[in-house]
Amino acid sequence: MYEVLIVEDDPMVAMINKQYVNQNPHFHVAGICRDGTAALEYLAENTVHLVILDLYMPHTDGLTLLREIREKQLPVSVIMVTAANDSTSIEEALRLGIVDYLVKPFFNTRFQQALETFLSRQDAFHNMSSFNQQHIDALLGGMLPKSTDELPKGIQNQTLETICFFLESKAAIELTGEEIADHVGLSRVTVRRYMNYLLEKGQILGRMNYETGGRPCMLYRWNG
Repeated sequence: MYEVLIVEDDPMVAMINKQYVNQNPHFHVAGICRDGTAALEYLAENTVHLVILDLYMPHTDGLTLLREIREKQLPVSVIMVTAANDSTSIEEALRLGIVDYLVKPFFNTRFQQALETFLSRQDAFHNMSSFNQQHIDALLGGMLPKSTDELPKGIQNQTLETICFFLESKAAIELTGEEIADHVGLSRVTVRRYMNYLLEKGQILGRMNYETGGRPCMLYRWNG
């Protein structure tokens, strides 16, 4: 069992990250810290194998924490989970040896892919005493994004991820298309198009509600 520390100042995002981690039986969330200073103190006193790290935080930001982890030679791997998508932040994080870099919002499947990349590396290090070039190439290749199916016309990846991130955060309740549109800031027509796409993919569930007292409407819920 790998112990995980989540470093995230947004309580809702921290909760979602914890839920994602707990879906994989190989991991256990050992703790949650709201800033880098608290995280560094936690790492100094506790055994942690993997850190899920945000970048924008008070007191000590994610990149500063990552530098200190490397300077202190703490034996911990890091997955960045952040809204920062600028080239400078990404380049610096890669230079400091992260396992993966996820830009918010993202799918649970992408999060699980990052965990599997970590697991694959750990398995390789535990099971092999030496590596040939092919093995090394496979390890380094785990950092590259996997190819995805081309989205149909009218479906944009960023908009799709925004909608899915919202639906996952409300996975326990059913929502109308109008409620989804109001929360994500899109037109109802646009949201309906994305709901139809997600229904076809099986990522959401939908049912007709006839108990409105007027015109029936569709209710949608995240299928996770």
